[in-house]
Amino acid sequence: MRVLLIGAGGYLGRFVADRLLADPAVQLTALGRGDDADVRFDLATGSPGALTRFLDAVHPGVVVNCAGTTRGGARDLTRHNTVAVATVCEALRRSGCGARLVQIGCSAEYGPSQPNSSTAEDAVPRPGGPYGVSKLAATELVLGSGLDAVVLRVFSPAGPGTPAGSPLGRLAEAMRRAMQAGDGELKLGGLGVQRDFVDVRDVARAVHAASLSAAQGVINIGSGRAVRLRDAAGALARVAGYSGVLNELDGPPGAHLSHSGHSGHGGHAGHTAHTPHPRPAIGHPRGESDQHTVSVAFPYPDGCGSWQQADVRTARDRLGWRPRINLEESLADIWMEAACRI
Repeated sequence: MRVLLIGAGGYLGRFVADRLLADPAVQLTALGRGDDADVRFDLATGSPGALTRFLDAVHPGVVVNCAGTTRGGARDLTRHNTVAVATVCEALRRSGCGARLVQIGCSAEYGPSQPNSSTAEDAVPRPGGPYGVSKLAATELVLGSGLDAVVLRVFSPAGPGTPAGSPLGRLAEAMRRAMQAGDGELKLGGLGVQRDFVDVRDVARAVHAASLSAAQGVINIGSGRAVRLRDAAGALARVAGYSGVLNELDGPPGAHLSHSGHSGHGGHAGHTAHTPHPRPAIGHPRGESDQHTVSVAFPYPDGCGSWQQADVRTARDRLGWRPRINLEESLADIWMEAACRI
C-alpha cells in the first residue's frame, strides 16, 4: 500500500511516519514544506492542479493529512487549516488515483462541553475560538467532498515531542527551570481545566488503523478520561523528583498541589472537587517577589472551557483501536526531554 503523508515534519506527523514505516506493507512518501520531505509542497499556497499532477504520478492508495497550525491569527489559521484541506480535497477529486483520505481533526471543533460528560461524534460542534472554527471548516469540507474519507478528531495529544508552547510542555519547562535554579516553590495558574490527554504514539496507531479500515465520517481519538491540569502537574513533579512546593495562583486560598507518593488525597491537595475558572495569571499575587519562587501561568487557549472528555466507543468499534499508553508514561517521556536540557 502506497501512502502519501502530508505534514510528516510536524508533531503528530513524525510519529505517524514512524508508525507507517514500521509496517512492511506500506510504501511511504512524505510531502511537506520542510527540507526533510520527499517532495516539497506548501498546501497553503500550492494549487490543486499541481497537487493533482503529483497524485497521478505517485498514485497513492491512502493520503494522510497531518498538516496544519495551532498558532496565528484567523487569516493564518484559515489558510493553513482550511484552505489547505480544500486543496487536498479538490486535488483528490480531480485525480484518478482514487485514494482514501485520513484527515486529522481536533477536539477544539467541539468547543466547551458539560462537566462530567463524554463528547460523542454526534455532538453539535460549537468551537470557541478561531482555531476550532478553522479545523471544523476543514472537517466539513472533507465530509462534503464525496471522497472515501475519515476525520480523526484528536483530543489533547501528549508524550515525547510535546511542543514547548503547549500547557504540558510549558509546565515541564517551568519545572526544569525551577529545579535548575534550586527554586523551592513553583507558582502555577490556570490549572483548573480538565482535558482528555492521549499519547501521540496512540494517535499514530489510530491513523494507521484508519488507513487500513473502511470507516468514514468522524471518529474521536482520546483516552476517554478527563484529567485536571493540576493533577498532571502533581504527577509530573513526582516523575521529575521535584521536592519543592507547587502553589496554585488561582486556586482556593492557601491551596497547594501535593506531589508526594500518596496521589494528592488529604491535606490541602484534596481540592479536586473545586474547578476554578482558568485565567492567565503571571507573576506573584499582589506584586510579591521571592527569589526562590518561579511563577508561571498555563492558560488553555483552545476555546474548550473547563472540561473535555472523549467518548471513544466509535474508535473501538470501527477501528479496533484502544489507547494503550497512560498519562504517567506520557509525562515521563515529556520530562525526559525537558531533563536533557538541565
